Amino acid sequence: MPMQCLILDDYQNVALSLAGWQALAPQVECRALTEHISDEDQLVAQLQDAEIVVIMRERTPFSAALFARLPKLRLLITSGMRNASVDLAAARENGVTVCGTGSGSTAPVELTWALILGLARHLVTENNALRHNGPWQSTVGTGLSGKRLGLLGLGKIGQKVALIAQAFGMDVSAWSQNLTAERAAEHGVELAASKEALLKTSDVVSVHLVLSERTRGLLGAPELALMKPDALLINTSRAAIVDQPALLHALQTGQIAGAGLDVFETEPLPPADPFRTLPNVLATPHLGYVSDGNYQAYFREAVEDIQAFLAGNPVRTLS
Repeated sequence: MPMQCLILDDYQNVALSLAGWQALAPQVECRALTEHISDEDQLVAQLQDAEIVVIMRERTPFSAALFARLPKLRLLITSGMRNASVDLAAARENGVTVCGTGSGSTAPVELTWALILGLARHLVTENNALRHNGPWQSTVGTGLSGKRLGLLGLGKIGQKVALIAQAFGMDVSAWSQNLTAERAAEHGVELAASKEALLKTSDVVSVHLVLSERTRGLLGAPELALMKPDALLINTSRAAIVDQPALLHALQTGQIAGAGLDVFETEPLPPADPFRTLPNVLATPHLGYVSDGNYQAYFREAVEDIQAFLAGNPVRTLS
């Protein structure tokens, strides 16, 4: 009887068409679930016979409690080489090998700029008006040339975001706890004197930090109050880096002009969540990494991970 491989959260129903899963036959039988399952009991019912599970980023967390309820599970594959929602210690304790895949940084850079430009030029408002025979021009866009982009984080993604900002004629500053002036200068970026200084002087603030205990809640009510009233906040990293009630208040009261958000504390975002309807929010459903190139790499390398595991020589292991 073949091993069972289940692919979770295949929202677009494309996983099985983007890689050569047939190469795993007849040893492994693969199927994909397109609907997210948030209830743990329902999830266990779906996964109880699976020896292999493939997950997409952090859509479905794998906690110690979940591992303990899946005694047949032997291999867990996550897209990317880092997944904070997987309890790696619990995986080891339960005899589960965890492997990752490659992941490109271009897609989140592109989405970051889509959000910045969409907000600055009021694209949703103007497009809706055009589609529904509304007013012909009702907004005045914000030009970016000569404005300041403040980056919280200057890693692989932040560096590419900075490069594009420079092409638009923007000044760029950056801050993170370990960033040095020398490293910032290598990318034509000014090191901000402090997080507070960056927030006070930036016209657009974009978050590009890894979520950790140091960065959780990094931007709260006091920090958001430092931003210019006409400034934009962009978060394509992790929702928890920004205090969500404080952000909601800042947007509802006009403390900041707007926000471009791709990440949320609960995903999928609940239907009644106010972030869905605020007029000064341009929101996308965590699309930062969702691109053809990334998906092809994720699923192609997931197949390679399974083949290597079956051969007794796991690759790209995280546990």
